[in-house]
Amino acid sequence: MQPPTHPVPAVLAVVAREGRVLLVRRANPPDAGRWGFPGGHIEWGESTQAAAVRELHEETGVCALPGEVLTVLDMITPADGEHRHHFVLIAVRCQWVAGEGEANDDALDAGWFTPQEVAGLGATASVDVERLARMALALNAP
Repeated sequence: MQPPTHPVPAVLAVVAREGRVLLVRRANPPDAGRWGFPGGHIEWGESTQAAAVRELHEETGVCALPGEVLTVLDMITPADGEHRHHFVLIAVRCQWVAGEGEANDDALDAGWFTPQEVAGLGATASVDVERLARMALALNAP
């Protein structure tokens, strides 16, 4: 299989609630086994906000309202045999409505993490997870 020849747009659903952020442990590459925000590919004709809340619900069962784009990240992994990834990750702030967060779909595990717990994940977290968590929690602060 040929590796992609262009970046793939994808979303991250960044949800903060009661001083915690919702993270999932990814089941699939890239970043399989690492903690990160729920997310995935944007479907044809789907807005980034709609993709974020859809992916959030598919991976965790959490319902949320979409908000603004927090930031955009490039995730580029080096060639590894046939695997090379270049995702343009659009981090969308989402407002929690319902659901406690259960691992579904592409997630091995799910949980709500304090900033200290996120920082303690170290190399078991995807790149920029701690920075995104702090951004989301700062916006949610009273």
